[in-house]
Order: sequence, then C-alpha cells, then structure tokens
Amino acid sequence: MTVLPADGLSLAAEFPDPAHEQWQSLVEGVLRKSGKDVSGSAAEEALSTTVEDGLITRPLYTSRDDATDAGLPGFAPFTRGGKPEGSTAGGWGVRQRHGTPDPARLNEAVLADLENGVTSLWLTVGDAGGGVPVSGLARALAGVHLDLAPVVLDAGAELDAAATELLRLYAERGVSPQSARGSLGADPLGQAARSGAAPDLTAAVHWAQRCAREYPGLRALTVDAMPYHEAGGSAAQELGSSLATGVAYLRALTESGLGVEEACAQLEFRYAATADQFLTIAKLRAARRLWARVAEVCGAAEAGAQRQHAVTSPVMMTRRDPWVNMLRTTLACLGAGVGGADAVTVLPFDHALGLPDAFARRIARNTSTILVEESHLARVIDPAGGSWYVERLTDELADAAWAFFQEIERVGGQAAALDSAMIAERLAATWAGRKKNLARRKEPITGVSEFPQLSERAVEREAAPSAVAPGGLPVVRRDEAFEALRARSDAHLAATGRRPRVFIAALGPAAAHTARASFAANLFQAGGIEPVHEPVEVDASSAGAAFAAAGTDVACLCSSDALYAEQAGEVAGALVSAGAQRVYLAGRPGDFAGVDEYVHAGCDVVAVLSSVLDRMGVA
Repeated sequence: MTVLPADGLSLAAEFPDPAHEQWQSLVEGVLRKSGKDVSGSAAEEALSTTVEDGLITRPLYTSRDDATDAGLPGFAPFTRGGKPEGSTAGGWGVRQRHGTPDPARLNEAVLADLENGVTSLWLTVGDAGGGVPVSGLARALAGVHLDLAPVVLDAGAELDAAATELLRLYAERGVSPQSARGSLGADPLGQAARSGAAPDLTAAVHWAQRCAREYPGLRALTVDAMPYHEAGGSAAQELGSSLATGVAYLRALTESGLGVEEACAQLEFRYAATADQFLTIAKLRAARRLWARVAEVCGAAEAGAQRQHAVTSPVMMTRRDPWVNMLRTTLACLGAGVGGADAVTVLPFDHALGLPDAFARRIARNTSTILVEESHLARVIDPAGGSWYVERLTDELADAAWAFFQEIERVGGQAAALDSAMIAERLAATWAGRKKNLARRKEPITGVSEFPQLSERAVEREAAPSAVAPGGLPVVRRDEAFEALRARSDAHLAATGRRPRVFIAALGPAAAHTARASFAANLFQAGGIEPVHEPVEVDASSAGAAFAAAGTDVACLCSSDALYAEQAGEVAGALVSAGAQRVYLAGRPGDFAGVDEYVHAGCDVVAVLSSVLDRMGVA
C-alpha cells in the first residue's frame, strides 16, 4: 500500500526525476533522423526561435531559468498586477471604442454597448480625428449615466474644447467631481508622433492640475504607445517609447507644482495586444515593472502601479477573410486579460474595413464576457505567474525595452527623438525586417498569405473617417503587400470578367503531386491568381493540350523530386511549345530545361506574385 505524504497527494511520487541532459539526448536523436548531427546545448539551440527585439524562445524552460523576483500582486514592482487582488479579479474593464462622427448613431451604439456588458466608453472626438464633433458630445452621451460609465476621450488637437464640454456635462447632469471617472486623454507627444507637429504640453499640464485639484477619479493624460506599434515597432520599442513619454509627462507635471505621486495618478498607459498571447502577457507585465522602477527612482515607489488600457492590434487585422480577425482578437484579449490590463478594448473584426456594424460590436464586447464569465480567467490572480517561460520572457523583454528607453533619453527624450527622426528610423528598420518575414510567409497570415479564398464574398462597410495625418509616423498593416496584389486581381476581374490564371501541371499520381500542387495553388491564390488544376494529372503528351485549354500563359510544375528528374524537362518543353511564357516549378531550385523560376517554402512570395502579375499585364 502506498503511503501518502503528510502534505497530501504527490502526483509525481512514483516517477523518476528526469535530468535536463536526458531530454537533450532525446532531442539529439530526433534531430539526427532529420539530418542534423548536433549534441548538447546545440541541440536545444537548433529548436530555438529568434523573435522580435532579438529575443529567443527556447523549446524548454525549467526551474533553472532564473528570473527576477516578480513580487506580490499590488506591491512594487507590480509585475503581478497593480492591485492586491490582481487586475483580473472580477474581470477587466470592457472598454468599447467609438469613432462614429454622427452623434445620433453614436448615441445608439453607446447605449447598446452599455446595456450589454461594456463598462467604459472610449470616444474619438473632433473633426481632425474623424470623430464626433465636440458640439455633438452631449447628444452622443444622452441617456448615459456619467457617474456609472467612465468616459475616455481621444480628442487630439481639440483637447481643450472636448475636456471643457465633458466637464460641463458632468455639472449639468449632477455628477459630482468625486464621482467622475475616466480620462481626458491628453497626449501631446502621441499626437506629435501621429501628426508630425511639434508637441505642446501646456494644455495637458493645465488639465492635469485641474483634475488633481477637483476630479480625483479623472485622469488627464494618456501615454499612448499605439502610434509606435502601428508604425511597425516591436514590443520593446513600444514599451521604451511609452516609458520615455511617461517620463516627459512626469517632468512637466512636477515642474508645474504637482507632487510625483499626484503626477503618476494623472497617467494611464495604452498598449497594443496582439495574437501572440505570450508576448502580450510579458509586455504588460514588463511595462508595470519598468514604470515601477521609474517611480522608485523619482521617489514615489508606492505610486508606481501603472494603470493599463490594452487595445487589440490594428496591425494584425486583415481586410480579406475578416472573420479570422475574431480569432486574432480573442487571443489578443486573452493575453491582455491574463497580462493584467485594467481595461481591454477589442476592436471589431471589421475594423480594417470601415465603421463597424452592430453585429461586429456585439462580438467585440462578448469576447471579453466569454473569457471572463465562461473561461473564468478572472478567478485567478496573475494566471501566468510562475510560468518559467513567461517570467523569463518578461525579464528579457524588460531589459530590451529599458535599453531602448535609455537610447531615447540619451538623445534628449521623446520629443527630441521624434523630432530627429530617430524613432521613425528605428521603427522603419524593424518593420522592414518584419515585411521580409511576411513576404516569405515565415509569419503567415491566415486567409491572406495562407489559405486565401478567391471566391469569398467581400464584406462591405461604410468608410470610416481618416484619422491619419500627413507628416507623422506611418500606419502599417501586416496584410498590406498581399492586399495590393489582391486589389490588382480584383481590378482585372472587374475589367475582363475573369481573374488571372496559372495552370497547375501535376505530374504523376496524386500521392506524388498533391502536396506541391496544394502548395502552389495556395501560393498563387495569395496574389489573386486562380489555379487551374484540370486535368489533375498530365504528362509530356497531354500537357500541351491541357495548358492551351486553361486560358493562361503561365504554368507551374508540381510533383515529387523523383518525377521531376524523369519528366520535368520534357513536360516544361511541351508547355513552352503550347505557348507558356513562364514556367514555374514547385520545389527547390534545380537545373531543369524549360523551367524559368522556382517557388518553394521560404521564397519571397510577394516578389514572385508581383512579377507574375506584371508579366500577365495585370495593372
């Protein structure tokens, strides 16, 4: 009979304690079968992946991966959350974004959201930002209990007018200054990043002083890191820029007479949450740790609990097959909630297409509801805490972000770094590297660069007012290169009644050609090029007639390496004789007569598809 230990069940008591070296030995055996003769730590490195900011994710993390002590929730360095009960206790705030310029329609959407689970409102205000006019704010908030629903403004250059109007509404509707909640959203440095205009902190300081004196629950400033994320920046660059911005605001506020604690209380930080849920978790945890360090250096360690607003990434949203965005935003929301965000905005799945409809807004707000109420993420304090991988990733990301923050400070701070184009250049370099991975499908985009559907029905939405100002940081999307290719195909379809085509010349039986035929069809469809795979099998004698019936001048050979050696040259010759202007082969480059180019995993798909469309005369 097994005797249980005094502390209860020990589930691993009868199993041997494996050594790290044993695991490495097993990995070595698997790698040898794949042709890689490595041993020891080299075997582990062979399975490691380099991600953004030079961070490396390894295949295995153990207790040997020491990390900085994360402390306790609610206590410095606040890595595990800004509150003792954890940021997820009871659920995070559900904050819906509204950018509708029509006050009446905005009011209808706002009331529907508040009746169905939204806990705070994020309103784009002002003509310049494409939001509701300041004069329409009262109509937009008609019927809203302003003492219960916090309002966050995003007014840009119209800060003074919007803030004045909101405070007037509080007074008119009998909301006491002590009951007002939310943020005025002043962010002159973020506005400078978006517009290229010189930042002026005067108005932001004025409103911070007034909120500190009269409205204890209302914050005046937002440290918005979204412009840096939307310009293609990495997680560390986003964090470093937010730190530099926060420090600039602290300097301005304390110089105006506010204490450090009062100044910290006027700031809310906004970060992007992506479908890389572990990176999102680590980013929010690292952000709290880094800001706690800033507050500690300023002599206000206990005021260093960063208030965080996470927004699902616009960069990851696609215009093609937008339904997949629901999956992306679910992962991003999960990461934001587990990472300890105080409020989360899930952008509607049709955000990239224009103004969202009621269904899209419903799905967006219900994403948080399901994760909180059905997945029970809010029942655990710091769900990711103690994970060796997450703790180590938090550490490494914090180090990279601090290094970028110091680089910004060395050039004179955030305003100087923006003015000198230092930040723009660093973000552009990061995005250039990422674009290469996207073009080579090392970072695949489901529904766009992988598994596209040429026959999908387009989702149409009313165009949203443009909030992009010339002269500021660019706004990028992961799908932009492939979207340009698909747009060319759409225009060709509209003009001719047919999409550009490629003939799939499959050699041998299905077992030999299916894998590469599927690969090639998938690749060409990513550029809006329709694959013709009829008949499903050809040889030198039948290829010419089949190609002539396909209605194209481009073909792609697909089969196994063995059949390529036997038939590729002969079939390619038959295709050329039948009028093929360009013959591709799906596989690694070789030396086959008649083959002009090779498509394979890791090739520059965007460059290949662009050249194909150019040769076809598709404008």
